[in-house]
Amino acid sequence: MADEAKAKGNAAFSAGRYEEAARHFTDAIALAPGNHVLYSNRSAALASVHRYSEALADAEKTVELKPDWAKGYSRLGAAHLGLGDAASAVAAYEKGLALDPTNEGLKAGLADAKKAAAAPPRRPPPSGVDGIGQMFQGPELWTKIASDPTTRAYLEQPDFMQMLRDVQRNPSSLNMYLSDPRMMQVLGLMLNIKIQRPEASESSQPSSSPPSQPQEQPEAKAREVEPEPEPEPMEVTDEEKERKERKSSAQKEKEAGNAAYKKKDFETAIQHYTKAMELDDEDISYLTNRAAVYIEMGKYDECIKDCDKAVERGRELRADFKMISRALTRKGTALAKLAKTSKDYDIAIETFQKALTEHRNPDTLKKLNEAERAKKELEQQEYYDPKLADEEREKGNQLFKEQKYPDAVKHYTEAIRRNPKDPKVYSNRAACYTKLGAMPEGLKDAEKCIELDPTFSKGYTRKGAIQFFMKEYDKAMETYQAGLKHDPNNPELLDGVKRCIEQINKANRGDLTQEEIQERQNKAMQDPEIQNILTDPIMRQVLVDLQENPRASQEHLKNPGVMQKIQKLVSFVIAEHDLRFESLATTILDFLKGS
Repeated sequence: MADEAKAKGNAAFSAGRYEEAARHFTDAIALAPGNHVLYSNRSAALASVHRYSEALADAEKTVELKPDWAKGYSRLGAAHLGLGDAASAVAAYEKGLALDPTNEGLKAGLADAKKAAAAPPRRPPPSGVDGIGQMFQGPELWTKIASDPTTRAYLEQPDFMQMLRDVQRNPSSLNMYLSDPRMMQVLGLMLNIKIQRPEASESSQPSSSPPSQPQEQPEAKAREVEPEPEPEPMEVTDEEKERKERKSSAQKEKEAGNAAYKKKDFETAIQHYTKAMELDDEDISYLTNRAAVYIEMGKYDECIKDCDKAVERGRELRADFKMISRALTRKGTALAKLAKTSKDYDIAIETFQKALTEHRNPDTLKKLNEAERAKKELEQQEYYDPKLADEEREKGNQLFKEQKYPDAVKHYTEAIRRNPKDPKVYSNRAACYTKLGAMPEGLKDAEKCIELDPTFSKGYTRKGAIQFFMKEYDKAMETYQAGLKHDPNNPELLDGVKRCIEQINKANRGDLTQEEIQERQNKAMQDPEIQNILTDPIMRQVLVDLQENPRASQEHLKNPGVMQKIQKLVSFVIAEHDLRFESLATTILDFLKGS
């Protein structure tokens, strides 16, 4: 429905029924309030009937909705100029030309605006031909001529365009051209009256076939799908034709370069991209594409130079932020490839961050994360010094003896940074954390110690002691027993096992208070392994079978995985004195004794 209303508005505008066109565009806006083209069209219609304040509001809305669309600034400039604000009109037209430097309508509007800005304060228009000639000075001249089917074709006639320019420069010269029927037709259009041409006949009526449209460049395709009610007047010069031909040739060279790149024929791709740059220096994609080839060839310095040129030229051309981001991303990639030190990575990381400020691309973010990881690894390598690590560890040991545990932690941490593969320093820091009551941190260090050296007994004693302190006696027992496999006669490990057994026996004798039992039950039930066993459908069935018919469930216990979980559950019941599962544990133990 919005498209239908828009089409009606376009038709009314083309017929010169501007008020009607504005109404249709208003209907369309009510149905599609986010469509910037509709506001642009209504702005043009309102400006055509000199309702410049309303036209300005619509033009501002157009720019708000689509700030990168050059046509919106054309509307803005025309409205400002109609209101007599030439300075604002100049600024609007210049913004539009920054987005579309080749737009002839914007160029003509800018010229009108600059002329108006330089002119003395407006005086009442003179009468006679001079006064009529000044009607050709307004910004709506081109709009009206281009939108009227009886005059549109005149804009493609060089001699007529020259007459219009003469009248614009010197309104008095209009009298010289009134004998030309085309000028009379335009004059009638400007006066909103129909002038009968003496030679008018059936053959002189407007042709039903539409005038030929200039071929659009590839970068203008986004505008083709949103037709404006009136085309901007444009005189295609030989220079412009040559420019378009060069752009077309440059695009063909780019396509040939892309094909060669896919075939990994990098030298040929370089030649094609270089030729494209020579033909057209207003498209930085040729530079960024060549930079990508240089990365593949390992020519990182050449890549960086091309990327810097692309960014500099892109800023001059007001290129799309995505293109600037692409150039910076490729520069960052080359810098990361060249990085030898962590400081070298700082430059690459900064470049990736700049690219992300231009356009947040997932690929750029991924490369930034990779560079940060590589920098961290390189920093660790650069910082690695086993001798200094031993010195820091000894300082930590001395402070530990003096019971200055926080200071000791600092030195142990520095020792780890200097040599992250030394299990002893993790063991020492775990002891420090235990003294400070930081059990989770201590447990983590003890586990890291065991990971680095599974035969190092201190790692097991540290871990077991922390688990014992946390009243996880079954886990502490497992840790001490694991350590004894590597060092069977270690007195600390043997003492740890003894202390665990004492605590378990204490629970079995009922020496624990009800509060202690409840506390231990609640804590034990948070054990992930116990939770997994009790929620596992297979294990639940096994437990039911064991209670109802233990002998019949013998097949279950032939499964090593099931047997291991059963033993874990029994250990949990005994260690935590959990009366909720005591009968089950008794059943299991009786069965195990019998088998």
